[in-house]
Amino acid sequence: MNILLLGSGGRESALAWKMSQSPLVDNLYIAPGNGGTSQYGTNVALSPLDFDAVERFVADNGIDMIVPGNEDPLVAGIYDRFADSGVLVAGPSKAGAALEGSKDFAKAFMARNGIPTARYQSFTAETIEEGYRFLESLKAPYVLKADGLAAGKGVLIIDSLDEAKAALAEMLGGMFGKSSATVVIEEFLSGIECSVFVLTDGNGGYRVLPVAKDYKRIGEGDTGLNTGGMGAVSPVVFADEEFMNKVDARIIRPTIDGLKKEGITYRGFIFLGLISVGGEPMVIEYNVRMGDPETEAVMLRIDSDLVELLKGAAQGNLGDMPLAISDRAAVTVMLVSGGYPGSYPKGKAIAIDGQVDESILFHAGTKVDGDGQLVTSGGRVISVSSMADTVAEALAKSYRSAGKVCFEGKNLRRDIGQDLLRLESQK
Repeated sequence: MNILLLGSGGRESALAWKMSQSPLVDNLYIAPGNGGTSQYGTNVALSPLDFDAVERFVADNGIDMIVPGNEDPLVAGIYDRFADSGVLVAGPSKAGAALEGSKDFAKAFMARNGIPTARYQSFTAETIEEGYRFLESLKAPYVLKADGLAAGKGVLIIDSLDEAKAALAEMLGGMFGKSSATVVIEEFLSGIECSVFVLTDGNGGYRVLPVAKDYKRIGEGDTGLNTGGMGAVSPVVFADEEFMNKVDARIIRPTIDGLKKEGITYRGFIFLGLISVGGEPMVIEYNVRMGDPETEAVMLRIDSDLVELLKGAAQGNLGDMPLAISDRAAVTVMLVSGGYPGSYPKGKAIAIDGQVDESILFHAGTKVDGDGQLVTSGGRVISVSSMADTVAEALAKSYRSAGKVCFEGKNLRRDIGQDLLRLESQK
């Protein structure tokens, strides 16, 4: 098969790494890719949102399957663009991608299908006074979410009622552009979070991938600003068989059945951002692709041929395809630019001190400059991923390897996975 993978981050690096191992792959193209993805396939200077250019490339290179890495092309309708072309797309239709593209749609979908989630209401500029009253009915902290895509920055959690009201006015006034023309206000849920990934074929077949937990805050002890993710761990100690049985019965099956009942074509990944509230799973959000940096840990634990599974999902026939998952632990630690998630410099030279042989370096914000030098090009630069028999051992590997990656301003969190290790010691 000739495959076109769309994206340029650490998630796409991990997907490319895994797909490149498949005997089904003849040629793997990554558009646009980054400074590290060329070791798994061929980088292509192509924007995933330029559907005309994508269509020309697909035709010129005999592409059999498109795998969108991030949500943007899915929300924009790339599945629909190729629906009648004979080219497989491992992802949902534009209607299905609204599960991530519109938080209002996602919450209403959950309500219609009896899927446990926080109490909520949605508001526009015309109903802002009702929004104020709804905030007054809730206990602090207050959760405000831009309805549309906002590059991971559209969620505010605020302790003060007055500040929450002011933030609602700012959001509806254009804080996130058109994305916050509608704002979802929801009840705050207290618990511990995890990421559950499902691959579905749109016909009722699905496979549950390894569960992971990511770490969003820039500072240790979950302090400071939110980021795209500073690290991830898989497996997750509290996501045991009892918990996952609840997830399957109350969330996964009703989601897949609901999509089918509502006539929504969905053939690809579903990301369930879950929170365990006293051992009971509830949905915080849906995403319509794999998470980042969770993918950089999850892919290490999948022993099956990912391309075969993606092909089955895209064809609508996962059938009896096996999904073998390693019992070993996988972790990823993200190396980020100084200043991230605020403003940060780019173009800093990256050097590797010696051989990194106990971890995999999944490139994210890197590129090769005109002089052939690997340099930083983003906030999250390199994901250091490792496997071992235990989470603690895998973390030790990643931190040792992280010490070998050098660039000016390098930052990382030293406490990834420590909360899960404490939970494990209490069992």
